[in-house]
Amino acid sequence: MNAALPFRWDGSIMQPLPGFAKRCDAAFVIGEVYNLEAIEQRSAKSHAHYFASINEAWQTLPEQHAERFPTAEHLRKWCLIRAGYAEQRQMVASSKAEALRLAAFIKPMDGYAEVSVRESVVIVFTAESQSMKAMGKERFQASKTAVLELLAVILECEVTELGRAA
Repeated sequence: MNAALPFRWDGSIMQPLPGFAKRCDAAFVIGEVYNLEAIEQRSAKSHAHYFASINEAWQTLPEQHAERFPTAEHLRKWCLIRAGYAEQRQMVASSKAEALRLAAFIKPMDGYAEVSVRESVVIVFTAESQSMKAMGKERFQASKTAVLELLAVILECEVTELGRAA
């Protein structure tokens, strides 16, 4: 089972929310013992503030950076990759020429990915998803902080200035 299932504590038992009982029946065996981990939901206000800050940063990028990031989403994903919130994949090709062809083939598949070639190895970085489903409260907050700090360096301002502008 990959997706978290919502439950409500009634003082005695954890009861699946309406509409999730069938999924629980499929995922769990009656009588078995399971460890329960509470996943704190992140604040919608924090989420909105983060995306507003990125949009504000994107709109005020210095000229030397503006061409590189055609949208705020490009900027956000680039920052996530630079801050270490990314998946890395490597593919070994038969030659450097083949690696360059492979990289050219891969790049259009994800316009946000960072694709590079070292000798005959193609390296692809893709930003982690920051969706509410994919990233919990603590990891989202850490990634948010890292991205905003990187943007503050690029814009030569304080992180708090990004937040106020948004």
